[in-house]
Amino acid sequence: MAGLLATTMAFAVPLAPAFTQTHNHGANAQTAQDTAAPAASNAPADASGVVSYHSATIFTLRTGIAEGRMVYIGVGGDIEGKVNPTLMVHEGELVQINLINGEGAEHDIVLDQYAARSAVVVGKNASSTFSFLANKVGEFAYFCSIAGHRAAGMEGVIQVMPGPRSGMATDAADIVRDPADLPGPIGQRPPQVVRVDMETVELKGRLDDGTSYVYWTFNNKVPGPMLRVRVGDTVELHIKNAADSVMMHSIDLHAATGPGGGADFTQIAPGEEAVVTFKALKPGVFVYHCATPSVAHHIASGMYGLIVVEPEGGLPQVDREFYVMQGELYTVEPFGTKGEMEMDYDKLISERPEYFLFNGSVGALTKAHPLYANAGETVRIFFGVGGPNYTSSFHVIGEIFDHVYSLGSVTSPPLTGVQTVSVPPGGATVVDFKIERGGHYVLVDHALSRAERGLAGYLIVDGPKNDDIMHEGPAKQ
Repeated sequence: MAGLLATTMAFAVPLAPAFTQTHNHGANAQTAQDTAAPAASNAPADASGVVSYHSATIFTLRTGIAEGRMVYIGVGGDIEGKVNPTLMVHEGELVQINLINGEGAEHDIVLDQYAARSAVVVGKNASSTFSFLANKVGEFAYFCSIAGHRAAGMEGVIQVMPGPRSGMATDAADIVRDPADLPGPIGQRPPQVVRVDMETVELKGRLDDGTSYVYWTFNNKVPGPMLRVRVGDTVELHIKNAADSVMMHSIDLHAATGPGGGADFTQIAPGEEAVVTFKALKPGVFVYHCATPSVAHHIASGMYGLIVVEPEGGLPQVDREFYVMQGELYTVEPFGTKGEMEMDYDKLISERPEYFLFNGSVGALTKAHPLYANAGETVRIFFGVGGPNYTSSFHVIGEIFDHVYSLGSVTSPPLTGVQTVSVPPGGATVVDFKIERGGHYVLVDHALSRAERGLAGYLIVDGPKNDDIMHEGPAKQ
């Protein structure tokens, strides 16, 4: 999407309780028409009441000529190719409209009932974006304010429906790994033999509301289970490929020293099982993934996870731990298309993903499985990037990391007071922070355009909203 500053205006929306979430974006420019959202007061949030300005309902319109008139033409999703499409939203949703100049004449978009408008775009492919809160129910015109353009055909309707938008049902499974689903700390104990049992499973999973994808997984979830051992342990890994699989699968553990990280011994056909044993020689937080060709295809389809090798004596104690991984998905159909998606190998090898995801799906850590904590607690997030291709700039909006174990090294002194941490594909980190104030915090990759391709999570913190740390309005005297 050339030149769209897709989140600029959304950041200015006042934050107050409300609810919206899911996206439905288009092909060349991101477009959305499906967002779950009950009525709200000032700003959008998820089903748990989490405020977020990263969850807009997004439409993209391109100016052009059709039927002898100047018009707006829908881009992507359900409005693809439609002339002056009706834009359907629900009360309380944050709406973002992207405007692309398709032919080089001077244009804009105005919604005078909302006092919202784009900038004027003049050159071909010049773009503008703006947002507004749909807090009035009814039908409202959008149009071009350049003299004569509205009369020449540049006018459509935004329809704001009362009440919540119902999520589109799908018979696909929930493949999201709950971020609270991880083994507890090991702490003090001598080395021992640890048996691990895993199964590679191919299943139709829910990618978004009304959208599914046939995921390839470890143990039915994305990411696979977090494995946790201590340095010096001997790990005996039993891995089985489900009998109803179509593909061969395997596992490469970055924590293992030996041929292929174990992949040389675990290339298994459907219905087969393999066993590989390795010594956990070095502490750290490591990625594991499938290493069957095409390796990138297997990883993108969900076959990645983390293995934590604790140092002798374990890690410093915290109150809560979470497990989050980031990946990409490369589909034939554009982001937000409904139905069952298929892999696009050309997009995969040319690194053009349609989706960026936390824990496997759009809304995984917002609607499905948000993170929960209490004010005053210390939180640790084990964060990894399955990829297969993109580096993450991991950031929690509204928090500062007290400790960062860079690149997953748990034996080096942690960095302190860090805002954002870079994690490469096939890499990991650990971040710790104390939550000083109740409220809602947003997990993002600070390459923020990716939030419009599905990448956002919520940390919901119960407890006092300490005004000494932050409050609305001027400083107290």
